[in-house]
Amino acid sequence: MPYPTTLKASEVSLASHDVDAVFIFILAIAGFFFVLTQGLLIYFAIRYRKKKGVEEATPYITGNHALEVVWIVIPSLLLVAIFVYGLTVFIKMRTPLPNAAEIQVTASQFTWSFKYPDGRSVANELRLPLGQPVKLIMISRDVIHGFFIPAYRQKQDVLPGSYTYLWLLPKQAGTYDIYCSQYCGTGHSLMRATLIVMPQPQYQAWVAAELQKQQAGAQSPAERGKALFESAGGGGCHSIDGSPKVGPTLKGIFGSRVTLTTGQSVVADEEYLRESLEEPNEQVVQGFQPIMPSFRGSLKQDEIAALIAYMKTLK
Repeated sequence: MPYPTTLKASEVSLASHDVDAVFIFILAIAGFFFVLTQGLLIYFAIRYRKKKGVEEATPYITGNHALEVVWIVIPSLLLVAIFVYGLTVFIKMRTPLPNAAEIQVTASQFTWSFKYPDGRSVANELRLPLGQPVKLIMISRDVIHGFFIPAYRQKQDVLPGSYTYLWLLPKQAGTYDIYCSQYCGTGHSLMRATLIVMPQPQYQAWVAAELQKQQAGAQSPAERGKALFESAGGGGCHSIDGSPKVGPTLKGIFGSRVTLTTGQSVVADEEYLRESLEEPNEQVVQGFQPIMPSFRGSLKQDEIAALIAYMKTLK
């Protein structure tokens, strides 16, 4: 959805309208004083310009206490008003919403992962029901990230080793962009996600469909590997169609010969792919940076086997 630019268009979330109102309030004050000062500047430049052939003594002015008090008191009061107005909106944004559903958000280079209350994890896509308060509980696996929804006018740093929180209240169905607002590495600009706000009936139908998929039965190793790849956000760094990204493409990777940064050439067999998941920066493909996080300890051996089975299908 385009970035809302009017007060009416910005009424999409809990505080978007209020944040816009604060900025418009500040802009109106700044605009008024800009016109006033520039108007007086032009008026005085014309009114008191030196006239040809007329010699006038420059008046000696020591000051005007009343005027000095006015230009100190009025701006001070305006600054206090701006502070109080902004603080009121900030408190509203940070006040916990009652009956909020909790969603776990994990940031990692360069992917957003969302874990729903029923245990489902989805990468780079957050679906919310219209009108339902939501509490995002966020943490980073590596560096500092910034969870930013421009249309909602809400942003929160996501830190490694510490939880941060954000409360959302969707007021308008639609699709919105999510960005990382903190530079986090070479793939920073690719660290995007999508927020989809759905009416309650559609959201419940989506949840039911997802649960049905989970209960449909056992998956083949390749199918399970594909699901793991997508839920972990692997597509944020590795393409499956040969297109370039921050990491090597996985299309045709299995069985191919790859050249490492050391100049050595190796075959991408099962052992190489396993090592690339557990110790990704030990054998880095030439032309790429050693930025992939290690999955040692977070992936079980059967999950690694499933991912390798999936990569074998990407021909």
